[in-house]
Amino acid sequence: MWIRRAAPELTTGKRVLGDPKSKAGRRPVGIPPEIVPDFELHLRWYAAKEDDGLLFIGERGAPFRRSTFGRKWRKAPRSSAWTARFYDLRHTGNVLAAGSGASLKDLMAHMGHSSVRAALIYQHATAEQQTKISNGISAAVVDIRTRRRMAPVADGSTEALPRQA
Repeated sequence: MWIRRAAPELTTGKRVLGDPKSKAGRRPVGIPPEIVPDFELHLRWYAAKEDDGLLFIGERGAPFRRSTFGRKWRKAPRSSAWTARFYDLRHTGNVLAAGSGASLKDLMAHMGHSSVRAALIYQHATAEQQTKISNGISAAVVDIRTRRRMAPVADGSTEALPRQA
């Protein structure tokens, strides 16, 4: 999917249709295969029907208004333990992207950020990543130790070095 333009509603209620805030905002965005069916359903039911139409529209086909959307979001059924704001969905998606192991530049391109500072907001230290880092270091140590124990032979192969006392 391509992000080509934005139509934010200002706090005054005025809508500004035009380019995203920065050049980085105009970008291709990959859709994770797991959510493609949900995304296609959204496009059929809730998006403008034109090829270059808005991704989110109101009941009458116009861009949704912040006040109307907020009201519907607050009324939507959800468990009492879940108190997320709509913007939290973007944050969650970006945190998941950051946890994928992508480089900072790749994350900036994916999120449409032109500054490192903005992209770093979504990078959180997790126990899972710490385990991956530890396992990666361990694998590198094993590889180095294995290579040190092997001596090159004239035919291009290697043989084990004698143990040192």
